[in-house]
Amino acid sequence: MATDENQFDDQTQQRWLNHFHCGDAVEVAKTMPTGLVDTVVTSPPYFQQRDYNSDLQIGRESTVAEYVDRMTQLFVELKRVVKPCGSLWMVIGDKYLKGELQGVPWRVCLALKDVGWILRSDCIWHKPNAMPSAVKTRPTTDHEYIFFFSNSKDYFYDADAVREPHITFSKDSKMKGGRGHFGKRGGTPEAGKNSGDNNLHDGRWDQAFHPKGRNKRTVWSISLSKFREAHFAVFPEQLVRTCLDASCPPGGVVLDPFSGAGTTALTARASNRSFIGIDCNADFCAMAKCRLEGSKPEALLF
Repeated sequence: MATDENQFDDQTQQRWLNHFHCGDAVEVAKTMPTGLVDTVVTSPPYFQQRDYNSDLQIGRESTVAEYVDRMTQLFVELKRVVKPCGSLWMVIGDKYLKGELQGVPWRVCLALKDVGWILRSDCIWHKPNAMPSAVKTRPTTDHEYIFFFSNSKDYFYDADAVREPHITFSKDSKMKGGRGHFGKRGGTPEAGKNSGDNNLHDGRWDQAFHPKGRNKRTVWSISLSKFREAHFAVFPEQLVRTCLDASCPPGGVVLDPFSGAGTTALTARASNRSFIGIDCNADFCAMAKCRLEGSKPEALLF
């Protein structure tokens, strides 16, 4: 688990940290200091999904290729802004055009790989409360991709911070008698009623399972969230917190270049981390600031 001890003067920190910066994400990123950010956690505007009322917005391009190009421009710049030991979490959905799935998430993912980001994991965000669909020619979509990239081969990742409860020895176990073997040396099935069964392995079950839980899996079942001042769905705080705990050290800095309603900032502050928010819509920046301060935005235009 690598860390980077880069320090920035008070003036730099006061300018950038714990503020929402309104403007084109690429242009704002160009003015940011190199190596300021520990991790990026973001959900960019999806291709042709909705209009965020800004001439600077990403997502309204006429073709997927143009969308991928603009996304690549941004994340090339952010690669410089993120510390060498830093990382990127990107939540991104796909798009159907004339009944054909466009494969947008993977096209963006592969473009980022081509410019030097290292793909560490592709996770699935399963939405238990996804909107129903009347489509009759394919399954209803209830997931989005979460891509985890690192900036270099030596990067910070805290596996213990995001461990999950063991299933094998719980009430949800699918293995007969499994709970009776946990923590017992020699307590494997081979030593009990199944002795002599050649289909079983002679394992040390008292050592095979980490006491803090099993390693984080790649399917995350998290319900959609709402913020009543926003007319769009917002990041679930649970999803953001998982990303931060895994890859942003305590006291570190997280950047969301599409900050929207400010959920990444809110989660960062609640977990003893600093944030940087960027959004091209001034109303969104005002809304996020009010949300962070616990006040009600006045006369916001959406």
